[in-house]
Amino acid sequence: MEQTNNIDTELEQTKKFEKIPTHIYETSQTASKAVAQEIAGLIRERAKEGRMAVLGLATGSTPTRMYEELVRMHKEEGLSFANVITFNLDEYFPIQPDSLQSYVRFMHEYLLDHIDIKPENIHIPDGTLKREDVSKFCSDYEMKIKSVGGIDIQILGIGRTGHIGFNEPGSSNRSTTRLITLDHITRIDAASDFFAEENVPRRAITMGVGTILQSKKIFLMAWGEGKSNVVKRTVEGDISESVPATYLQNHPNVEVILDQAAAAQLTRVKTPWLVGFCNWTPDLTRKAVVWLCQKVDKPILKLTDEDYNEHGMSDLITDHGPSYNINIRIFNQLQHTITGWPGGKPGADDTHRPERAKPFPKRAIVFSPHPDDDVISMGGTLLRLVDQGHEVHVAYQTSGNIAVFDDEAIRFAEFVSDYTEAFGMGEQEADQRYNEVVDFLNSKQPGQVDSKEVQSIKGLIRRGEAKSACRYCGVPVERAHFLDMPFYETGRVRKKPLGEEDIQLIVDLLVKIKPHQIYAAGDLSDPHGTHRVCLAAIFEAVERLKNEAWMKDCYVWLYRGAWQEWDIDQIEMAVPISPDELVRKKRAIFKHQSQKDRPLFPGSDSREFWQRAEDRNHTTAKVYDKLGLAEYEAIEAFVRWKF
Repeated sequence: MEQTNNIDTELEQTKKFEKIPTHIYETSQTASKAVAQEIAGLIRERAKEGRMAVLGLATGSTPTRMYEELVRMHKEEGLSFANVITFNLDEYFPIQPDSLQSYVRFMHEYLLDHIDIKPENIHIPDGTLKREDVSKFCSDYEMKIKSVGGIDIQILGIGRTGHIGFNEPGSSNRSTTRLITLDHITRIDAASDFFAEENVPRRAITMGVGTILQSKKIFLMAWGEGKSNVVKRTVEGDISESVPATYLQNHPNVEVILDQAAAAQLTRVKTPWLVGFCNWTPDLTRKAVVWLCQKVDKPILKLTDEDYNEHGMSDLITDHGPSYNINIRIFNQLQHTITGWPGGKPGADDTHRPERAKPFPKRAIVFSPHPDDDVISMGGTLLRLVDQGHEVHVAYQTSGNIAVFDDEAIRFAEFVSDYTEAFGMGEQEADQRYNEVVDFLNSKQPGQVDSKEVQSIKGLIRRGEAKSACRYCGVPVERAHFLDMPFYETGRVRKKPLGEEDIQLIVDLLVKIKPHQIYAAGDLSDPHGTHRVCLAAIFEAVERLKNEAWMKDCYVWLYRGAWQEWDIDQIEMAVPISPDELVRKKRAIFKHQSQKDRPLFPGSDSREFWQRAEDRNHTTAKVYDKLGLAEYEAIEAFVRWKF
């Protein structure tokens, strides 16, 4: 009974912060399955009653796994959609239904073409209308929803601006289906799908906030660290038209469904000691102490009992105090993360070092999702591993071909043509190929998939740049491995699911090299999802090989830097980077010339990748300094994955 009371008290404490019922799942996959089960339950219940189930559906990357689960239940469990009516939230305007970016096409690819729903029961806003016909269409859309009794379950994602559907900041909570102008941030976020921001439509047709709020049940889903800030504002902030999702706080039957990453900024996750009783594990204690230092602007060793007591951590002092003991323990833990020897220091006592002294030298393999992630995110550490005599391999997991501008492809096609002409090597064939490439690119429509020839040229551009960076860093070209994982090779931002062939490529390379260290990108805020898929392939490969004798002597280190950085309390190996090494790292990044000045897919950060990386490395060093540890120019950070 006492445990039940504690749980009840904890829930009540959580409600002080969270204004919408919120459920946190370990992964987006388990969360998606849970929502799919709710939808399936409604469909089956209505079928028994001889009634229709009315669903409001969303697009984008968030609901795709939910749709996959619904399709699986249809095919394997006999879930019928014959009694289902659907209304989609929105559609770009203008846009053709067969366009790669059309939500009509999206819905058919992910759900509608794989189930037994009746075509007349599918409703998606029409992006092909004449401008003068849109108003009547929107009124009719509202009437159709009302005529079937309203929406039973509405699925929502959430944009970085807090938009639901395409209801941008400033939308009224009484707004209905209408044509709207897209926010600049929304268009930036959509730029990768359209291969540049200038190709993104400026308008969209969307259900209104008022229409959404009339739904009987609402699920708002969000995955990944990139959504964590807007999730916090939605769940814990005040209702505001500047964050339209906060209007959901007034709905009587809404649930927010999150994975752990999207929940990271919620008070009960980030600072649970402010919510109520905590189980003070070593990891939570370290997290709390780092947070307290930043809150009161003091180094670790200057924290007092009063600091702890005044900031919700009196029970930590009571159970594990006094503050002096806690401070010393956490200071030593953070001190021991710092090492100038990422491959281990030979002949040294490695008791408190993040890496083993033996064997030395080590075989290390750096997995790079794109051809430049290695030098962007851990270029300083890579240089140091090489300088310290380790056998370093770099595995480029994808070609990165979609991130090359068309004019770069033309420039290299011209080079090939000129080269063959200069040396008399198949001039006629070279000219023909060159003309085919140029003709295609000159007539290419916005968002159109590149021809195989153009994809190959762009892939070769990225491969050449990667080889150049490897040579600069001292990695022999024969230790540069280009995997060209098949899931990526669609020519589109949207990729295929991870397949057996992708995983086997990783397995084969690991077996060949038998590394002592594996470095992999744990930077899961990559908005295009490539990093996440590449990491999943590595994890699966390692799981399959974990019982091999050589694998038992292998550490897996996860790096970040291109899109975000590890929080200080998470870091398990911090590699200081000197001013000279930072310059060398920058020069290695500059070898990737096609990504210089303006990346094709910059995401929400308009800076070049070298600027982002340099800033994050400086910031990490400054935080270590403010905590009372040694002062360095820059630091690259790693977390160990224990398989």
